[in-house]
Amino acid sequence: MGRAYEFRKERKFKRWNKMSKVFTRLGKEIVMAVKAGGPDPGNNAKLRTIIQNAKGASMPKDRIEAAIARASNKDEKDYEEVIYEGYGPHGIAVIIETSTDNINRTVANIRHYFSKAGGSLGTSGSVSFMFDHKAVFRFPKGEHDIEALELELIDFGLDDIDENEGEIFVFTAFEDFGNMQKALEDKHIEITSAEFQRFPMSTTELTEEQEEEIHKMIERMEEDDDINQVYHNMA
Repeated sequence: MGRAYEFRKERKFKRWNKMSKVFTRLGKEIVMAVKAGGPDPGNNAKLRTIIQNAKGASMPKDRIEAAIARASNKDEKDYEEVIYEGYGPHGIAVIIETSTDNINRTVANIRHYFSKAGGSLGTSGSVSFMFDHKAVFRFPKGEHDIEALELELIDFGLDDIDENEGEIFVFTAFEDFGNMQKALEDKHIEITSAEFQRFPMSTTELTEEQEEEIHKMIERMEEDDDINQVYHNMA
């Protein structure tokens, strides 16, 4: 059917694969939240947040309910959240967030991804100091006045607030997540997503060829079901 058709098909498959990966990650997060705090979102703030994120990512309702039911089964495997740090090629700092039921498998795979690219797995704390760990809340702008909202949220740990394409983004320090979540809920703001992200405090410029090496390494990592997020300080 021609190269244009093949290109569109490839992009569609990549989008489906990415969506499937997001749903897998969210499913694990739901399981961990239920096991830690119970299946009732009304009494489990972490589960409530993850369900919001799942809805924001268009995760089907039946998959959300299935994950909650699965977590309530005592035979469901436990997942552990583990963070790995290291350096990719050309000195690029990398942080990898995982949730796994087999740490030995996960660390072996991550070590392989690094070494295959010419990088190396580091020790805990080896690169994390290069990143700011922040909570990011996203919700529709609606009738909100962003300047008024900024003044109202400063006392709850607001670092920054931004608007983009009809949505408001609220940034706060990692440790202020709970305070900000409660403040937004008390204002009856319907949060689309609430998540933690890591922002490099400085970035490294590379050539196009060097950037391609980093992107290939990251793509291999992101295809791993144990890996949730990959952060780096490449410009």
